[in-house]
Amino acid sequence: MWERAFIPTDRGTFEVFLRGEGKPLAITHLYSEFNETGDRFANTMVPHRRTFLVNLREAGESPKADNPADLDMDETVEDLEAIRKALGFQVWDFAGHSTGGMLGLMYAARHPESISSLIIVGAAASKDYASQPDCIYHPEHPMFERMQELRGLQLQQDISVEQKRAYGQETTKLSLFKPENYPQYFSGNIRKSVAPVRLDHFSRHDFPKFDLTGELPNVRTRTLVMCGRQDVQCPIRCSEEIRDLMPNVEMMVFEASNHYPFLEESGKFADTVKIFLEP
Repeated sequence: MWERAFIPTDRGTFEVFLRGEGKPLAITHLYSEFNETGDRFANTMVPHRRTFLVNLREAGESPKADNPADLDMDETVEDLEAIRKALGFQVWDFAGHSTGGMLGLMYAARHPESISSLIIVGAAASKDYASQPDCIYHPEHPMFERMQELRGLQLQQDISVEQKRAYGQETTKLSLFKPENYPQYFSGNIRKSVAPVRLDHFSRHDFPKFDLTGELPNVRTRTLVMCGRQDVQCPIRCSEEIRDLMPNVEMMVFEASNHYPFLEESGKFADTVKIFLEP
């Protein structure tokens, strides 16, 4: 179990979960809600860092938004920066998967002095990831309609916990190289969920304007970019673009993975993280 803490900042008091020892590393996802059971991606960092798993505004018992703009990615970056300062860290590492990785790229672009190293997994530098036909969010993708339907169903307020869990499982299976391995990958007691308000805000407000391609060439933070060759959410070209835009990037491709290489090729992923974080 992760240790729960509340971090008072000048932007509100944020719910954070802690585990591990050593230098600090922050992890979050743009619309996930965490609890004491932790997170599978975050668990890969725990052997190497004191890991801080952050519930963003409108997730868990972190602050509510006074207005919709409080949920913008730009404002979320400032929330993370306020948490870092409140914890007393001069710098920390940041790791993010999917939209957590997109947020990490923005954080490094806006506050390069605050991040000592960056780990980005299955992410993209702009909204253009969804303009590629091999992306599941593109209308030409064969599973586009079902993915959209499932995302809508998860936003419903009047569904049971069991229904929400079933929709979540089906959504995840669409992004696995071997969906039949879902029970193996997602065994255990981790009970992460979706923060509906944040997911809706990302879809309506952040996604249409998300583009860091003009900023990333100036980001010199030491960065590890990882991606599954078969990723249907952020196709591999997205990671290649990040690598090509940023001047201090290492890249690792996982040939037998879709969107979850830390589960689908867990051994190789763990070795890659260890080498990067403990040079």
